[in-house]
Amino acid sequence: MFYLTRTAEIQSAIAQFTAHPILWIDTEVADWHTPVPRLSLIQVLAQETDCTGEFAYILDVLEKRELVQDFIGKIMANPNIEKVFHNASYDLKFLGKSQSQNVTCTLKWARQLKRDRLGVSNLKLKTLAAELCQFSDIHTEEQSSDWGQRPLSQRQLRYAKMDTVYLAQVYLKLRQFTEPKPSPIPPIVTMPKSESSDPKSLTATNVRVAFECPRLFYLGQKFGKMTMFIPTPNTFGIGNPFHELAKQFVSLILEAPEFTEFLTDSPPKLNANTLAQQMQNRFYDLRFYPYLQSTMQADPHKLPALNQIWLGLKGLIQRYAELLVTNRQFYSADSVLAKTFIAREFSLNYQFDLPDRTRQLVKGQVDNLIMHGQGDRLCAVEYKTYQTADLSAQLAQVALYSYMLKQQRNCPVDSAVYCVLPEFKEYRYTWEELEPTVHQLIPHKLQQMRDWLRWEPSHPNPPPPTPQAHLCEICPQQQKCQTFFESSPVAVDSPPLNSPPPALKPPLTPPQTPVPKPTQNADAIGQQLTDTLKSFKINVDYLGAAIGPAFIRVKLKPAPGIKVASILKLSADLQVQLGIPVAPLIAPQAGYVSVDLPRGDRQTAEFSHYIHRQQNPADAPVKIAVGIDLDGNLIEADLSDPNTCHFLVGGTTGSGKSEFLRSLLLSLLHRNQPSHLKIALVDPKRVTFPEFEGMPWLLSPIVKESEQAIALMAELVCDMETRYRKFESAGCNDITSYNRKAQNPLPRIVCIFDEYADFMAEKEIRTDLELSIKRLGAMARAAGIHLIIATQRPEAKVVTPIIRSNLPGRIALRTASEADSSIILGGQETSAAYLLGKGDLLYQMGSQLHRLQSLFASRIDLS
Repeated sequence: MFYLTRTAEIQSAIAQFTAHPILWIDTEVADWHTPVPRLSLIQVLAQETDCTGEFAYILDVLEKRELVQDFIGKIMANPNIEKVFHNASYDLKFLGKSQSQNVTCTLKWARQLKRDRLGVSNLKLKTLAAELCQFSDIHTEEQSSDWGQRPLSQRQLRYAKMDTVYLAQVYLKLRQFTEPKPSPIPPIVTMPKSESSDPKSLTATNVRVAFECPRLFYLGQKFGKMTMFIPTPNTFGIGNPFHELAKQFVSLILEAPEFTEFLTDSPPKLNANTLAQQMQNRFYDLRFYPYLQSTMQADPHKLPALNQIWLGLKGLIQRYAELLVTNRQFYSADSVLAKTFIAREFSLNYQFDLPDRTRQLVKGQVDNLIMHGQGDRLCAVEYKTYQTADLSAQLAQVALYSYMLKQQRNCPVDSAVYCVLPEFKEYRYTWEELEPTVHQLIPHKLQQMRDWLRWEPSHPNPPPPTPQAHLCEICPQQQKCQTFFESSPVAVDSPPLNSPPPALKPPLTPPQTPVPKPTQNADAIGQQLTDTLKSFKINVDYLGAAIGPAFIRVKLKPAPGIKVASILKLSADLQVQLGIPVAPLIAPQAGYVSVDLPRGDRQTAEFSHYIHRQQNPADAPVKIAVGIDLDGNLIEADLSDPNTCHFLVGGTTGSGKSEFLRSLLLSLLHRNQPSHLKIALVDPKRVTFPEFEGMPWLLSPIVKESEQAIALMAELVCDMETRYRKFESAGCNDITSYNRKAQNPLPRIVCIFDEYADFMAEKEIRTDLELSIKRLGAMARAAGIHLIIATQRPEAKVVTPIIRSNLPGRIALRTASEADSSIILGGQETSAAYLLGKGDLLYQMGSQLHRLQSLFASRIDLS
């Protein structure tokens, strides 16, 4: 529930409501029994599947006539928005009766359908909610309370929000009585249809195409040409039927009571595979089989396409079953379906502010909006019936949906692409991953797309070709593109951002030279810092500055009699006085005090500038790239060293932990042959290592489930013991000496375990994993087996003393709290809580902490 009292908040909410095609609205009135009633609240719900009021808005408009008029002008008078009231004649007395357009009255609708047909005792909203929609625990005592008092009680606010929930559900039930049949499923066609769009607006699909190929985007807009890169072989024409059947599946499980019964067992007893089979069987009987029969009667040759559609639906249902089993831990059996599936296939539109100070309308249609109970995170889902040829472009499209939804719902929204054929694959990205990358890129891309559309043949600077040559081989307009653009003059200056990001995460193109010089004057910054400290009566000498990719380290020598503690406590004051976004990190060093100030022109450390391909012998040390120091040197850790043989890595959302793990992994792959090195990956969130599926270095398929993780760790323990028996027989004490003698050298094994905290909720799983990690941490180094355990929640109950004591290497990216920093780095070291994020890290080498910038791999190339 969003209870809004401030004018700016209410105006912003009203502006967001204009993007919705339908709103469920109610009012509460003060002094309703007197000659001078006053409008107190306007309650608005824009989400039809919200059964708890979680997304209801309550606008406090008591004595705020200008806000009521704003609501009337922008919402009530807008013919494009359907406004649903229960007793519209009463509410419209206060909401511009003469100006209101496109109003639906559920009371009038229910009267037309009649009580006998509805099976209700009366037509009051609460009665319809209870008897027609099976709501329980309906309270009516607040109806006659004093709506003119302030503050309002929690019981009043609950009463107010639930009225919109009841209204929406009653509306949906009445619609079922009027339109009982499901939506018709589009027929299977031989080729996908050409796209078209309003010339004054762009669509999210247009943005995806522009990232893939600017020229194909231009042809699609100018000539209505097909703009879909589909890798062959693929079954054409199944996209529309699949989308409609997927929508009907979600509608069915929300409406049919037997699906709730499937979820009545307690969470430990629920099995995702069993649930998926139950849901598949019911959906097949009720929806898919009738569609199959009718389609086969019309055209038996469409059987291969029907098989493909069903295969895709089975993968989707399996994924939703897994989600429901997880969410069942957080929601009751009666509410888990409604809380998981927030909305299906609904339209969005948003006016983006562009860099040239103009605005661009973008429209889109989200396939599904779901809730992940773990973390209470909404996620916009896009279905694809093929494995995409360019993941970064698909990411741009679904990130656009998350951005538009964020503006509507005022809460972070994650994004996911579900590629259902030829096998199900999920690519999910958090709001925090998208916000500093794709979201910031979108306004520039939209402006660039408008510039491309202004181009005319024979003029210079046509839209550039795709930077990904492999797309030309599957381009649907290959011949048209070659003939249309070949006579155009070559572009003199390529416009900014003229190509999509070559890598999926993060999608911005990094600098192409190692750590460029900053545009800021480091000495001037150092002098400013010195002067600021003097204003606090702290005299220091400026010893110089070192420039890193993310920050400038100013070196200061305190004057005699000046205590270091007096400088340390000024961190917050310096942030204010210097006008920097985060507090500086201050630390005593040998002979000086370092003050780390964030760079205004922050740079990345591109992976390809520091790591080059090489083939190390089997007995060579295996090193991982940790990051770049202040002198621009690559710092590495030798896994054969007892102090760095196993690592604990911690970092909160946005810290760059996933990119760090990916660059660390690439540094291993670029320098070690698959016969000399095997990699075990644990990725419960399924988004850190998607490009590494199937690589020859893998010890086993990427682990994504807790049972598989336990089995993997147990297997590593067994492998360790087997290796020690071989060493004993060969008279060797470690893998290096053994490989120098053996005809068949043993490969080193590096296990990278991401999001370890996800497996710590259940005691049995935690116990099994801790036991394996303890044994491996204590004994596996000499056997050539190494652990890198990472988590974004390094809490004491997750990173237990057993784990910490057996993982000597420590790397801390930005943590969510000082306590988390202390758990990763030990002692009272809280500095990680004040890092800058995006790969800014602390590496513990012995008793010293080194602040580094992790490498950023803009392209994952395993060839």
